[in-house]
Amino acid sequence: MTAPAAMSWAAYLGYLNLDGSWLAFMGYRFTPWILSVLALGEFVTDQLPATPSRKVPIQFGARLVSGALSGAMIGVHGGTLLGGLMAGIVGAVMGTLGGAAVRSRLAAALGRDLPAGLIEDAIAIIGAISVVGIL
Repeated sequence: MTAPAAMSWAAYLGYLNLDGSWLAFMGYRFTPWILSVLALGEFVTDQLPATPSRKVPIQFGARLVSGALSGAMIGVHGGTLLGGLMAGIVGAVMGTLGGAAVRSRLAAALGRDLPAGLIEDAIAIIGAISVVGIL
């Protein structure tokens, strides 16, 4: 949920122009707040031991949808919806699989998953802010 929340903030703050598109709702007044709460909820539940792997079909599918949505927002802004959509899906696949591998290695090196998860969340937040900052 980090990427859709960040892109929604970008639209709300005027960095992304989604006016007149089917994605205009992402820039409405309450949308970034709602998505931010959902992202915070994901950060918390991601740290719980009972949370399923991000690579199971439902989790992976949700990441593909959120990546596609985020990419579509950038694509609409740049005038190439399909390109943005595809880039968002590719980014979601890379982020899901790469993030899982890096977190697993970090957890093994640190001896616990929690610090690795917190580092991963910090990287996600910094990455989202960086993407919004270059729009």
